[in-house]
Amino acid sequence: MPHTIREKEKLIARVSRISGQVKAIQKALAEEQEASSVMQLIASCRGALNGLMSELIEGHLNEHVADEKNARNRKVAADELLEIVKTYLR
Repeated sequence: MPHTIREKEKLIARVSRISGQVKAIQKALAEEQEASSVMQLIASCRGALNGLMSELIEGHLNEHVADEKNARNRKVAADELLEIVKTYLR
């Protein structure tokens, strides 16, 4: 996927931050922190994951679906994206 290769460092940095957020959730649970604190950490992590997914969807749309030079593969790319979004929203 060319758009992920171009943005590789940026995407890896985002995933590293998300990893840190997941570790913070694990630590909060291990330390028996208040449920509201844990839920806030989870909400923050989910927001970060949603942001990452949004960025990847945008890149996929621009690179594979909206690219008029790639007319034969546009339908395939759109169908792939639709299935992924359906799975993500479950």
